[in-house]
Amino acid sequence: MSMINKEVSDFSVQAFHENNFITVSKGDILGKWSIFFFYPADFTFVCPAELEDLADKYDDFKKAGCEIYSVSTDSHFIHKAWHDTSERIKKLRYPMLADPTHELSEDFEVYIDSDGMAERGSFIVNPEGKIAAYEVNEGNVGRNAQELFRKLQACQFVAEHGGEVCPAKWQPGEETLKPGLDLVGRL
Repeated sequence: MSMINKEVSDFSVQAFHENNFITVSKGDILGKWSIFFFYPADFTFVCPAELEDLADKYDDFKKAGCEIYSVSTDSHFIHKAWHDTSERIKKLRYPMLADPTHELSEDFEVYIDSDGMAERGSFIVNPEGKIAAYEVNEGNVGRNAQELFRKLQACQFVAEHGGEVCPAKWQPGEETLKPGLDLVGRL
């Protein structure tokens, strides 16, 4: 079953952000674009490379009006310990959400019950709190922040220009498709 247009359920979780423990809730995501970036666990191998890749692209996401939320089933205390010991994780300026109760992982349908961890899932959530795009990878397959950013830009464009479609590899400024017009004459 597709999760497109599924509204994120109410939630309230602890997070580690800019050397502080904070609470993040559904109210924090409404009114702006959000990325929920699920990963299996802190102190692992692929995860720091992905999170660092997002950190390197963070300013672009912020300029686009989007907040990033990384999420694992670890506690906010574990996030802090990882931050304090990893040069890569020290670069993170976005909130690291703690999901030890699996509330978020289950709502986004990425929780692996047998492992107690989440799959690698990337979710673009619109300002209304609904999933606009998502991708879930096997745990041993890393993701690319540049491609996630391109997808965010495409989702934002489509939301602003209803009825237009962004083709494969679309970049801002390139032509889009207008389904009712572009298909006529090609039949």
